Amino acid sequence: MKIFSSLYQWTLRWAEHQFAPRVLAALTFAESIFFPIPPDVLLAPMVLAKPNKAWYYAGLTTLASIIGGAVGYWLGYLMFEPWIQPLITKFGYQARFDTAILWFKDWGVWVVFIAGFSPIPYKLFTVSAGFLHMAFLPFFIASAIGRGMRFFLVAGLIKWGGSAMEQKIRQWVDVLGWGIVGAIVIGYFALR
Repeated sequence: MKIFSSLYQWTLRWAEHQFAPRVLAALTFAESIFFPIPPDVLLAPMVLAKPNKAWYYAGLTTLASIIGGAVGYWLGYLMFEPWIQPLITKFGYQARFDTAILWFKDWGVWVVFIAGFSPIPYKLFTVSAGFLHMAFLPFFIASAIGRGMRFFLVAGLIKWGGSAMEQKIRQWVDVLGWGIVGAIVIGYFALR
């Protein structure tokens, strides 16, 4: 099935829309708190569509992410018991949240940097940092560095790869898409 090819084409068309930067910022902000889709899925096509704005888009994504991360931190700090804990339980994230807490105890501020840079769900660590009353300034700095490195790396690779990379993505998008779906399903059952 060519589901991902159609989705990829739609995303490329949307990436050229005048409101795409606003949507990118809103998606990134929400992803840092609760939204499950990473901003890279819009950042990469936007850079492909307008490579001369790669650094602008990476900066916008970074800024929206660290602001969203700060909101997640304060939600965890101030509203964990009444709002966040019931949602964690409802959506089945308790085991992941417990793992995040253990990682904080073992790694401290470094776990925020790693979560910011890697595909690990950053939102769990923003809320966890607040819940654990981690010092805000180290959290904020680690978030800014980790998220900035990630989004500037993505934008830089896409800008550098240009049309040749776009052709490869177009060629392999369905295989990659189904591979990611398979990895998510395997990961889900492995973590249960």
